[in-house]
Amino acid sequence: MRKAVYPAVFEPSPSGGYSVYFPDLPGCISFGATFAEAQKEAAEALGLHLYGMEKDGDEIPAPSDNPVIDPETEQGYLVSMVTVYPDMVASEMDNKRVKTNVTIPAWLKEAAESRGVNYSKIMEAALIDYIRSVPLQQ
Repeated sequence: MRKAVYPAVFEPSPSGGYSVYFPDLPGCISFGATFAEAQKEAAEALGLHLYGMEKDGDEIPAPSDNPVIDPETEQGYLVSMVTVYPDMVASEMDNKRVKTNVTIPAWLKEAAESRGVNYSKIMEAALIDYIRSVPLQQ
C-alpha cells in the first residue's frame, strides 16, 4: 500500500487554534482548534489534495527534506510530518455513496413502491450490468 509523507507547517493562530499548510503542495491548507484536531484535519486535507491531483492527472511533487517556510508565518510554528495512504483515500472517495435523481413513469413508481423496491439497490445492480456489457465510448 502506498504511503505519502509530507511536511506540514502548523502555524498558531492569534485567535486560537492552528492553521496548517504544506509547502510542497500550494493550496493544500487546513485548520484545527487544537493541535490534535489540526493534525487530523491536515491528514484529511493532504489525502484529498493528493486524490484531486491524481484525478486531474497533475504531477505530484516529491516531499522536500527541508521545506521552505513562508516568511509571513507566525512565530511559534511547528513543522511536522503528515502521513496518508492515497490508495485508501481513493477507495473511500471512489466508493462513497452519492445521490442522483432519475425520472420514471408514475405507474412504474407506484408498482415498485407497492412491492417495497429498494430503488438504490436495483439501480446500482442494473448500472453495473449495463456498464459491463457496453464498451466505453471515446
